[in-house]
Amino acid sequence: MADKADQKPWKLLRSEPGPELPIFKVRYDWLENPRNANVLKAVVLDFPDWVSVAAITSDNRIVTVRQYRFGVAHFTTELPAGLVHQGETHQAAAERELREETGYTSSDWVYLGWVEPNPAFQNNRLHQWLARNARPTHAIQLDAGEDVVVEALMQQEIHRDIQEGRLRHSLALLSLSRIMPLWDAAGAQHGFFQEPVRLDRGEDV
Repeated sequence: MADKADQKPWKLLRSEPGPELPIFKVRYDWLENPRNANVLKAVVLDFPDWVSVAAITSDNRIVTVRQYRFGVAHFTTELPAGLVHQGETHQAAAERELREETGYTSSDWVYLGWVEPNPAFQNNRLHQWLARNARPTHAIQLDAGEDVVVEALMQQEIHRDIQEGRLRHSLALLSLSRIMPLWDAAGAQHGFFQEPVRLDRGEDV
């Protein structure tokens, strides 16, 4: 059995662009497997970075959005989230998405770190943010392709939506898991973590 210390990176032989779609670009990479020199044509989806916002109100409610998702063809409960625009910092994107999608704002932001949404074929990062003491201050500004209902849910309601299958978005669940227990039956009784689980370690903030 091979040891991980013996693993070598795949050699990139060449790349060519694929079709450019509304939310991502496609790239084809030809890579050589260091184990057997086999050449593989890999598909890479070139996405901009994303943000996800866990916003908590002063009365310990979590700001959520309910929207129809085309991929699964039904309504889902999620956290405010979206794309980081070119030239925009991910914190600015988080603040903008929270404000535009929900009308809520906050002056108390904590960076929770970043994760790779699907490194098998995506090259972007999801930056996770916590907004504390969030409150409704603005009118909602939705894009033409959005139809969102905003709800500020208690932890018990979050657990109910998870258990009943309305909140299954993996990245929203991951962001929530940084601020509250999700997976035990009594998790809703425990309250929020005193300190969120952070991944940034001071890098790439």
